Amino acid sequence: MIYGIGTDICDIRRIASTLERRGERFAQKVLGERELEVWRARSARAASRGLAYLATRFSAKEAFSKAIGMGMRMPMTWRSCEILNVPGGKPVIHLNGELAAWFAERRLRAHVSVTDETDYATAFVVVETND
Repeated sequence: MIYGIGTDICDIRRIASTLERRGERFAQKVLGERELEVWRARSARAASRGLAYLATRFSAKEAFSKAIGMGMRMPMTWRSCEILNVPGGKPVIHLNGELAAWFAERRLRAHVSVTDETDYATAFVVVETND
């Protein structure tokens, strides 16, 4: 049964502007440790790849927060929700700390899809109950 659905569209130019003003501190606020490693590696190869990665993760976390009905308030935090990729490339949501416990207590599971184009990144999240 569907628990919630969330979607988000993010203007990559806005993310670029914030990153330019705040530098890596912005990425450190939004990304978890494993995401930061990927962001740094992609940014080192091509700044545009790092920017797209950051924008899709920002958008996916916004969509996830909407799907669980919390917005960005505890236990939902930017860093407690990571959008990682399995070896085949499929994005998956990995939760940490209090958010992981909250999610497990409710026996939920999440599915995420992300995409980006020149100016926009979008994400779609479906959260289901395991009942």
